[in-house]
Amino acid sequence: MPDKSNFLINLSVLHRNTQKFFDRALAQYDIGSGQLLFLLYINENEGATMQEVTRISEVDKGTTTKGIQRLIDQGYVESRTDEKDRRVKRLYTTEKAAGIMNAIYEYRNRCRTMLAKGMDFAEFENMLAKASDNSRAEFDAGQEFSGVKIGGLLRMTLLDYPGKVVSTVFTAGCNFKCPYCHNKDLVFIPENYEYFDPQEVLDFLAKRKDILDAVCISGGEPLIQEDLIPFLRKIRNMGYRIKLDTNGYYPDRLRKIIRSGLADYISMDIKNCREKYALTAGMNEDAFSIAPIEESVQILLRSKTEYEFRTTVVREFHTAEDIAAIGQWIKGADRYVLQQFEDSGQMIQTGLTAVSPEEMEEMRNAAAPYVRETEIRGIKGI
Repeated sequence: MPDKSNFLINLSVLHRNTQKFFDRALAQYDIGSGQLLFLLYINENEGATMQEVTRISEVDKGTTTKGIQRLIDQGYVESRTDEKDRRVKRLYTTEKAAGIMNAIYEYRNRCRTMLAKGMDFAEFENMLAKASDNSRAEFDAGQEFSGVKIGGLLRMTLLDYPGKVVSTVFTAGCNFKCPYCHNKDLVFIPENYEYFDPQEVLDFLAKRKDILDAVCISGGEPLIQEDLIPFLRKIRNMGYRIKLDTNGYYPDRLRKIIRSGLADYISMDIKNCREKYALTAGMNEDAFSIAPIEESVQILLRSKTEYEFRTTVVREFHTAEDIAAIGQWIKGADRYVLQQFEDSGQMIQTGLTAVSPEEMEEMRNAAAPYVRETEIRGIKGI
């Protein structure tokens, strides 16, 4: 009989006995307990990628690949090329899987019932979920943020999150080269660039919890940061609300953050109308695909997370007709913000200019019929 006070032994016993239960129950389907999590996740998230399954299960890539390949070989899962990006493979369950999923759910419920005997199992599950979150946030300290490159920190501002006192973290690196970008060093990172230590940023935020309401994660483009999610989770565990700024080019990562509940407010840039998007983003028109932007727009339009779309208006790139076209594109959106361009002196392209307040108002009127709320920011007196 294991020592009831030895949590490592108890964790091992729970894991191994649960594993043995599912190995026996699923033997008739030639499925092992190690494949169960993969099959359940794909069944409930049709179209998931191998990378998403790896992240959610927190096992190594090789184990995920091996387990899913066996499910494919057995005819329970199939892999299809993404229609919008042929580099991406998406996973779907088959009719064969559909025929056994009810039984698998029943075995899962039976396992839970057996484990729940003589205890308040719902409370145990809540505590187990909390322990799992703690393990993600606390283990491997000092290594979990190696993939987060922070290029700047605005210690306190009232401007970046509506109605909140925030600190804004600027991540370094971006996949776009917008000519009007206000900080080219976050795009074309100098060789001698001095990054902020992520742990020092977290330590600063921990000390300011009584002053700040929220943290804004901006860029650059935050979603290119490999360890962004554990970084956000650490901030969330301090009790902060989180606002995320993004250019929308990584819909899978955006969806992951929304599903993880790690953003309270999302601000997505809409650079321009579809026809002028590549030009305005500083990208090669022949190689640029707008499909990821389209997907992110739909994610936010369907999301329960508070959001806004925003466009930085530059005379050389935008007309009232362009803004009207954007309004039609995001029709039904909760909020659309027109942001006045300002030359910071650190632009990628020089010689760009702002439009007048009167023209900004005209552009707002052009978008207003299509969205619930329009707003102008950055003009004194408005």
